[in-house]
Amino acid sequence: MVVFVNDKTFADEVLKSELPVLVDFYADWCGPCRMVSPVVDQLSDEYVGKVKFCKINVDESPETAQAYRIMSIPALYFFKNGKQVDQIIGAVPKPAIAAKLAAL
Repeated sequence: MVVFVNDKTFADEVLKSELPVLVDFYADWCGPCRMVSPVVDQLSDEYVGKVKFCKINVDESPETAQAYRIMSIPALYFFKNGKQVDQIIGAVPKPAIAAKLAAL
């Protein structure tokens, strides 16, 4: 299950999460984001109880996007213990994302 977060809920949902978190920074108008979104949804089903999956719309949450210096989307950021530990910028195949998740 994917949790949609925004500027107000980001800290509680992501930074305070006891599980590692994948955050998908996206925008509705972004074609590559629409390609990555179903992959993130599939992985969220495969990693239930192991990794938390969140999506944040950069247009609706500019403060968080600016805080993490999001310049290109999709941007997949990986958090562990409240700290960003890895990232993927751009559309990549499912195995590339799964490899990053396995390393968390």
